[in-house]
Amino acid sequence: MYTAGIDIGSTYTKVVVMGEGGELVGTSMTKTGFRLAEAASDALRQALASAGLSEADIAYIITTGYGRYQVPFRDVQVTDLTAHSRGARFFFPNTRTVLDIGGQTMKALRVDAEGRVRAFRLNDKCAAGTGAFLEKTAHYLGMEVEEIGRIVDASKQSVPISGVCAVFAESEVINHITEGVPAGDIFHGAIVSLVGRAVQLMRRVGMEPEYTLAGGIMRFGKMVQVVGEQLEAEVNVLPDELVQLNGAVGAALLGHRRLKKLAENGQLEAHLAKARSGRAALAGEMVADVA
Repeated sequence: MYTAGIDIGSTYTKVVVMGEGGELVGTSMTKTGFRLAEAASDALRQALASAGLSEADIAYIITTGYGRYQVPFRDVQVTDLTAHSRGARFFFPNTRTVLDIGGQTMKALRVDAEGRVRAFRLNDKCAAGTGAFLEKTAHYLGMEVEEIGRIVDASKQSVPISGVCAVFAESEVINHITEGVPAGDIFHGAIVSLVGRAVQLMRRVGMEPEYTLAGGIMRFGKMVQVVGEQLEAEVNVLPDELVQLNGAVGAALLGHRRLKKLAENGQLEAHLAKARSGRAALAGEMVADVA
């Protein structure tokens, strides 16, 4: 049996299709936009195509992320805190603190030996503590977000960006640009500033090693490096696109856990019959969307 974890974030929607042994058989990532259910449907269709599966093969669908309630074909939804804790410990079993930085939010959470969330803090009030700040910095420099990693890796030093508000921080960025500061050093300073906020958030949850990092911004090697420097510790980070799929992985894992409980309670066959019927209807909707 296969499960699907769908993480509807503010910028991207990510899907993971997982087999019973925990293998990732299909993945996808698409822009979320403003039609959340449609984004989830499109991303699921792509993940199924990459896995060579159909909608009827999916026994359980769990959604997470800020758009988790907007997916009508879900079986259940879970918070992104729960999903990220499960995903982090799937890849790094000794994880005790997770830092996830997305496009619009930053989350720090401490988990116990069983993977349960014991403390968490969010920064979702100001863009200066999220990936959106780096996107804005790239905009002012006339560059694409994809160029950040290459440019900042060439930086030898960071310039100070101390504003605690995104508006003030952006003013500092503009001042550095007018003074002719190299783009890489500006990005480096923005990353140092962002990481400083992240470490403060981690301290507030009573952080403990091991530390695991997640979120698209962690694709930048300089970001991971600066986090390690400020923590004065080794950090775990998933390779390539997996760093953005951590929440979807956690949701898919929880789907298998739910299937196991249904089996123990003698409710699995009834659920599968209902799921197949619902997935067939979903397949029809997908075909209609394509047509």
